[in-house]
Amino acid sequence: MIGVRRKSRVVMVGKVGVGGDHPVAVQSMTNTDTRNVPATVEQIQRLEQAGCEIIRLAVLDEEAAGAIKKIKQSISIPLIADIHFDHRLALKSIAAGADGLRINPGNIGDKHKVAEVVTACRDRRIPIRIGVNSGSLDKKMLERFGSVCKEAMVESAMENIMILEDMDFRDIKVSLKSSSVLLSVAAYRLIAERVDYPLHIGITEAGTKDRALIKSSVGIGMLLCEGIGDTIRFSLTADPVDEVWAAYELLRALEIRHRGMELISCPTCGRCEIDLLGLAEQVDQTIRSWPEPLKVAVMGCVVNGPGEAREADIGIAGGRGFGLLFRKGEIVKKVPEAEMLEVLLNEIETIKQDSSRRTF
Repeated sequence: MIGVRRKSRVVMVGKVGVGGDHPVAVQSMTNTDTRNVPATVEQIQRLEQAGCEIIRLAVLDEEAAGAIKKIKQSISIPLIADIHFDHRLALKSIAAGADGLRINPGNIGDKHKVAEVVTACRDRRIPIRIGVNSGSLDKKMLERFGSVCKEAMVESAMENIMILEDMDFRDIKVSLKSSSVLLSVAAYRLIAERVDYPLHIGITEAGTKDRALIKSSVGIGMLLCEGIGDTIRFSLTADPVDEVWAAYELLRALEIRHRGMELISCPTCGRCEIDLLGLAEQVDQTIRSWPEPLKVAVMGCVVNGPGEAREADIGIAGGRGFGLLFRKGEIVKKVPEAEMLEVLLNEIETIKQDSSRRTF
């Protein structure tokens, strides 16, 4: 059972509200060279189509900061500039139209430099995300606590938060990420008790796609089940579109948000007499980008398939050389094996069109 969601204040990232009663927002980060505007725009547009609601990009130099203006002209979702050390890049990113910053006040220099960034953010109503990473903790924190631990991570975040609060700036989001699931979860639990700022949650440097899907699902899932988390990012060494898909799959599994089609399929057994793996993979790849919240079933057995997938909106169960097309567990018709994929996809398309007509 999902716990009561932690009460947090709201910050606006462009048109997207983060925190409070707003839905848990899904975000990702580009892996293109930000200075390559066409490539970056193309990737962001694919992410938008997948359901990404906030996009972050790396700002390495002034050319990258200046590119934000052109990128913003071709995308629809809020854009966050990710900056380290150089406050001038933050100022230029803000001037170019960034909707938010990921920057730690403690590493951009003297107080007057921080004040310049805070003033610019306040004038444009731009939030700042303080991002603590266990792999790059300040040396003084390591000396103080003796190791990388939840207390060191939270104290690092608190120091940066206090810098902004002392300047009467509170449009703040916070993240505390580690490649360790348990350390990340412990740090988020602790910070959740200390502040009411919205939390950006995730497991950083989680690994290649298959490995990271497991680690991120465990870590992010644990926190969401406890009511902790206002915006999420799956960090995968993969196409960032996969990050967005994974985020929605997790949110659906926890019954927090519902976007896109859910695929259920059986693990197969000795009764399976069709190429269920091939069929399921083909269906999955075809429907993965469709935004309608339908439940689709691909089952390997006509004996138990329709009944086991009774709650599916549409599905098919394979027999020897044929399949049974069914809706809500009720058999609609018998289909030759060679036509199962085509018939199922056509039926899904019909349901989509019917739903669209009912919407209007």
